Amino acid sequence: MAERDYTFKEIESKWQKRWEEAGVFESRRDPKRKKYYLLEMFPYPSGRLHMGHVRNYSIGDLMARFKRMRGFNVLHPIGWDAFGLPAENAAIKGGIPPYRWTLDNIGYMKEQFRKLGVSYDWTREVATCDPDYYRWNQWVFCKMYEKGLAYKKKASVNWCPSCNTVLANEQVEDGLCWRCDSSVTQKELEQWFFKITDYADNLLKGHDELGDGWPERVVVMQRNWIGRSTGLTVNFRLESGEDFPIYTTRPDTVFGVTFMVIAPEHPLLDRVTNPEVRGFIERFKSQSLVDRLSEEKEKEGVDTGLKIVNPFNGDLVPLYVGNFVLMEYGTGAIMAVPAHDSRDFAFAKKYGIPVKVVIDRPGEPLSLETMDDAYIDEGVCVNSGPFNELGNKEAMAKIADYAEEKGFGKRAVTYRLRDWLISRQRYWGCPIPVVYCEKCGPALVPEKELPVVLPTEVEFRGDSRSPLTFMDDFINTSCPKCGGAARRETDTMDTFVDSSWYFAKFTSPKSKEMFDREEVDYWMPVDQYIGGIEHACMHLLYARFFNMVLHDLGLVKCREPFTRLLTQGMVIKDGAKMSKSKGNIVDPDKIIEDYGADTARLFMLFASPPDKDLDWSDKGVEGCFRFIGRVWRIVSKYADRYAGGKTAPDAGLSDALRSIRIELHRTVKIVTNDIEERMQYNTAIARMMELVNALYQLPEAEAATPEGAKVISEIFDSLIPMLSPFVPHVAEEMWAMLGHRELLVDHPWPSYIEALSMREEIEIVFQVNGKNRSKAAVAPDVKKEEMEKLALGDQRIAEFTAGKQVVKVIVVPGKLVNIVVK
Repeated sequence: MAERDYTFKEIESKWQKRWEEAGVFESRRDPKRKKYYLLEMFPYPSGRLHMGHVRNYSIGDLMARFKRMRGFNVLHPIGWDAFGLPAENAAIKGGIPPYRWTLDNIGYMKEQFRKLGVSYDWTREVATCDPDYYRWNQWVFCKMYEKGLAYKKKASVNWCPSCNTVLANEQVEDGLCWRCDSSVTQKELEQWFFKITDYADNLLKGHDELGDGWPERVVVMQRNWIGRSTGLTVNFRLESGEDFPIYTTRPDTVFGVTFMVIAPEHPLLDRVTNPEVRGFIERFKSQSLVDRLSEEKEKEGVDTGLKIVNPFNGDLVPLYVGNFVLMEYGTGAIMAVPAHDSRDFAFAKKYGIPVKVVIDRPGEPLSLETMDDAYIDEGVCVNSGPFNELGNKEAMAKIADYAEEKGFGKRAVTYRLRDWLISRQRYWGCPIPVVYCEKCGPALVPEKELPVVLPTEVEFRGDSRSPLTFMDDFINTSCPKCGGAARRETDTMDTFVDSSWYFAKFTSPKSKEMFDREEVDYWMPVDQYIGGIEHACMHLLYARFFNMVLHDLGLVKCREPFTRLLTQGMVIKDGAKMSKSKGNIVDPDKIIEDYGADTARLFMLFASPPDKDLDWSDKGVEGCFRFIGRVWRIVSKYADRYAGGKTAPDAGLSDALRSIRIELHRTVKIVTNDIEERMQYNTAIARMMELVNALYQLPEAEAATPEGAKVISEIFDSLIPMLSPFVPHVAEEMWAMLGHRELLVDHPWPSYIEALSMREEIEIVFQVNGKNRSKAAVAPDVKKEEMEKLALGDQRIAEFTAGKQVVKVIVVPGKLVNIVVK
């Protein structure tokens, strides 16, 4: 057959249209088939896809297409995390209403997704700014309020003066706003919270249910963020006799307390009038919570003049106010043991506070004169009254028993996790369904009046204040209890509320109820979720909590929403993450225009394992384009000899045909495993590249025989379907070129013959001091001793070891022998 040109623009447009017209990616519940719910974190409609998006959605689309070919009933939906601050900024700067800005961006990005050929079921599309969607935010808020899981209180909060809004602790990064990098301060406001702390233990237990499905790194980050600890609450006393409770996880050190530290916000300090202390308190009240907890920030304090009595030994110690103690954590005060805590040691040295050793080093007693840091290892109790000479681990339980027996202590469990602050002083978000009546107080908006609709025609007055705060038509309403005048809540919900349940809504987006029960029970949980690790302690934690609440409300069967999680790496260029501010952006539209969507997808899947960062390379993109061209040309070349569906016979094949057929079945086995089990898509592509190279090396005389035609046909019957999840457009075109009329997307994944997938020999590498120097072909079951013998007897190895001493021989079975010499 005459070779055809690879006209990628024409090919990609053609197949995108065919898929859409045929509705091939529309999913329907089928109880007779095993379902597979694949979901990437839905995007914020910023206006343009970036290369990080392309990577994320290429990974997801590969998995969705692969599972479809494996016979699963696949759900692969898409929607828009549509509320958020950038829309307001656009309105302030450009005068574009946030609603229109958002919808325009959705339209453009939707077209970009279509050009990428992503296999989305667009009939399930949702946008969180749609009242039909966010009414259910409000409905769940009401249910949580009724169950005591939503409440309002005055609190010291993280405040971004640039965004003019509150931030949750998770949204402050190194003391800066996660959105705009402005310095975060503290402010006291009446705020709405979700009581996520009630679910702390459930969130921890859920990690066991997730098992190996989640990256250990994410699980550890969440466990640390929740921060469950078992310890002892001890009632120290003020010199005046008032109780002064603290919580400690180290009761074994309580005899070594030489000072106490209290948070600047603690109400006890209202009685302190010393100007120096008042000045310190005011200065650090405005510092962000995250800054005050940071290990890098300087720990500062001042003596309040108050004294505290230690109930264990009667010691009278000074009370300092410190910038590293928070009112929101524990009791707002801590005991300080400088001999056995590095932070306390540094603080004590800075302010000339005594240090008292109560845990000594076995066999080598500590000396205060030579200590340059705290002793934090295990040891023997000293200066600890009746607990002297006990090991400190043993003493922990005995000291807790003693405190409980004497009535000044009690065992307790605490958490680092704080309740989720959901109030935002912004316009473009979901309204909180609460009204305030002077007579009745706060009241929920009745269910029949939901949703409280966010006005879309709004005016920004040149500053960052929410327009809702001066819109009388929105604010003024009637009280649902007494019918009198009332005003609406003008704060909106944290946008993380919107994204905490969208995955369940995709199962039945058009349902008049929150979910269609049959649909949500069939599709949930998500089998594979894909997104960035930066969401570990925000979105992923909130979504797990929210889904548990939905479960307890009887709305979903599963407690955990995501069975498996893949956290993809970033896209790096010139040594940094791609960003506009760094000027290292690569426009996906330009890559698609110059090379095609298939090339963009292939590069994103080939350049790095999915969980690692990907270094952008123009040459790498060109290399992927050339590979697609090589496949195209070889298929074009042999298309007229194609005899599809016929398996080549085992007998009667030449050595060359038999060898490449073995390579084919090995490739199918390896690629299947790389996708399904290892999730190493780059090595799957590399393996297919090797098969294509072997096909090019097949002598023409072999290919021209009837047996050659059958072997090549067998290769095409597997190679093109294997390529389909990676480069779907060109794969469909090559499939049609071979005369197939059915869509490749619905073709079964190729199988392999196990006997042919096993190589008769494997190649092992011989190294000298870690450098490859020779190799040998051996039986797959070769023994370690035989590998070492072959390496030491190899002529090339002998040249590199001559006159040198062999220090050791390292054998990796079936892989390599490394001979270390000096």
